[in-house]
Amino acid sequence: MTQPHVVVLDYGSGNLRSAERALARAGADVVVTADYRAVLECDGLVVPGVGAFAACMQGLHDVKGPELIGRRLAGSRPVLGICVGMQVLFDTGHEHGVVTPGCAEWPGVVDGLRAPVLPHMGWNTVDVPTGSTLFAGVEQERFFFVHSYAARSWDLEVHDPFPRPHVTWTAYGEGRFVSAVENGPLTATQFHPEKSGDAGARLLRNWVGTLR
Repeated sequence: MTQPHVVVLDYGSGNLRSAERALARAGADVVVTADYRAVLECDGLVVPGVGAFAACMQGLHDVKGPELIGRRLAGSRPVLGICVGMQVLFDTGHEHGVVTPGCAEWPGVVDGLRAPVLPHMGWNTVDVPTGSTLFAGVEQERFFFVHSYAARSWDLEVHDPFPRPHVTWTAYGEGRFVSAVENGPLTATQFHPEKSGDAGARLLRNWVGTLR
């Protein structure tokens, strides 16, 4: 069986190589690039991200990332966002008093977590909705988080006959935040599956398996 071809988008963010290695172990043929045609034509695009929302958005704009993500989704071609790569899919990010427009694939705001200890760093559980494909077999597992910001509400309204997204939540501090979304071809995790041991490896295999 031919391995799905996956591109890890190279837009100046860190953590590219660990994502590349984890995806290769999950059964994908992986390349790290920002080549426009390669990004559009691959079976699956991964958008990683570490650091500040504004810096990641600047890096994405430098390689036409928002346009590439939008064009892929318009053609129902899969995209996976990880950590800040998930955050930038929302309308805006509010960090350090700065408001930065995101890719606006989902409505909503990414802002600071309300917790006595920040960043939220370490292993935490997730509340997975029934019917999740991404979390099949790891619904009760813990995943590794490193972040101080997140989307703390889910505002996308979906009406029949369109399928409702699977939204996964995690509790931390004074409330909860969106820790993963499965929304047609657009999937994202606030945690780092590539740093989440066997559970993260299974989750990435689940995603790669949807590309076959």
